[in-house]
Amino acid sequence: MTLITRPAEAGVEAGMMSGFGNEFATEALPGALPIGMNSPQRVPYGLYAEQFSGTAFTVPRHEARRTWLYRIRPSAAHHAFRPIDAGPLCGPLAPPNPNRLRWDPLPIPEEPTDFVAGLATIGANAPPDSPAGVTIHVWRANRSMQRVFMNADGEMLLVPQQGRIDLATECGRLRVAPGEIAVIPCGMKIRVELPDGASRGYVAENHGAALRIPDLGPIGANGLANPRDFLTPAAWFEDRDEPTELVQKYGGTLWATTLDHSPLDVVAWHGNNAPCKYDTARFNTINTVSYDHPDPSIFTVLTSPTPTPGVANMDFVIFPPRWMVAEDTFRPPWFHRNVMNECMGLVHGVYDAKAEGFLPGGVSLHPRMSAHGPDAATTERAIAAELVPHRIGGTLAFMFETSQVIRPTRFAMECPQLQPGYDHCWDGIPKSFRGTR
Repeated sequence: MTLITRPAEAGVEAGMMSGFGNEFATEALPGALPIGMNSPQRVPYGLYAEQFSGTAFTVPRHEARRTWLYRIRPSAAHHAFRPIDAGPLCGPLAPPNPNRLRWDPLPIPEEPTDFVAGLATIGANAPPDSPAGVTIHVWRANRSMQRVFMNADGEMLLVPQQGRIDLATECGRLRVAPGEIAVIPCGMKIRVELPDGASRGYVAENHGAALRIPDLGPIGANGLANPRDFLTPAAWFEDRDEPTELVQKYGGTLWATTLDHSPLDVVAWHGNNAPCKYDTARFNTINTVSYDHPDPSIFTVLTSPTPTPGVANMDFVIFPPRWMVAEDTFRPPWFHRNVMNECMGLVHGVYDAKAEGFLPGGVSLHPRMSAHGPDAATTERAIAAELVPHRIGGTLAFMFETSQVIRPTRFAMECPQLQPGYDHCWDGIPKSFRGTR
C-alpha cells in the first residue's frame, strides 16, 4: 500500500513513513512513480528503473525484500573499483578465545576521520562472504563524509552512542540520535554526516536472514517493538554533477571508484527493501510482576533467524529504563552460562549488572559457556536490598547475541583499551554457604 508522510505533530517525523517491512511508495517529484508497472519503456522525467534486491527472486513472498528505484542515472554507470586501505576494518581474527573480555571506549581520532575511515572491527563469527553470521564493529568519526559508502557484505544495524548522525541514503534521509537505531539494507548507498561533530557508535553487520521483529507468541498481539514505531524516509534526491568517490565493502575489504555524479539520485521508489530507524524509548518493555528475573530474550527488538526455530543468527536486545518489582527475587540478571555468544555495548548510564568498569562506548564479549553475571558489588547490594518497587532509569545497554562463536580481531586483542583485569570484577564474592537453612 502507499503510505504518505504525516506531519510531525501527528506522531511521525516530517518526511517519514511508519511501519516495519511495509510496501512503501514515495516520490520526490509528482508523477515520478510509474503506475501499474515497474519498468515502462519510458520512465517519467527521463529516469531509469532499477530493481534493488535484498533476497533471491524466488524466496517465499513473506521473505522477499526488493525495491524499485527510479533514478537519474543507473548504478551500472561506473568504472572499475580499486582496492583501498581498510585500516582496522575486518582485520585478521585472533584464535578462538574462551575468556570474558571487555574494552574501554575506543577514542575518537584527532586527525580528520569520517565514518568509513573510523570503522574498527571488534570480532566476527563467520567470513564476510558467508550466508550467515555477524561481524561487529565500532565507529569513531569527527567529520562528515564527502564520499558515499555501500556494504555489499551484509545488512547493517547502527547504534549511535555519541553524537547524532544524518544518513543520506538512496531512499531518503534519516537523522539518528543516541537512543535510536538504524537498519541499512545490504548494498544500500549511504553518506554519514555529523551534525554534532564527533560521533561514536556500534555496528552489527548481519550476513544472515534479514532482521525482523520477533514473533510475540504468548505475549499476544502487542508489546516489545511495535511496527508503527519504525520510520522509513520519504523519497529525496541529489542532482549533482561532480566527482564523487563511491566506496564499497566487499569480502571484508574496501574498494573505491570515482563517479562523475552523486549516486544518491533516486527521485522515487516503491518496495520494502529500505532503510529505517527506531527510537528505543518506544520499546514496550515486558517484565515480571511476580518473581524471578526474566530471560533476556524478553527484551529482543530485532532478530535474524536461522532454520532452527528459536536459534538466532543474531538478536538485538536492549536493557532500557524499566520498573523492577519482583518479590523475593535476586533482581539483577542472574549468573548464567549460555550456548549463545553475547557482545554488549552501553549507550549511556550504568548497566544494572555492573557497578563499575563498563563505560558508555565500551564493549564486552562473553563467549559461549563462559560464566558471567553481576559483579561482586552489584551482587552484595542485590542480596541485601529491601525489595520495594524500584525504577532503573537513565540507562540504555544493549546486546548483540548470536548462536555462533565470536572471535575477536587481532586489533581488538592488541589495542590498549582491552581491560586486562576484567575477571577481577567477580573477585570478592564471598562463600556464604552455612550448611543449614
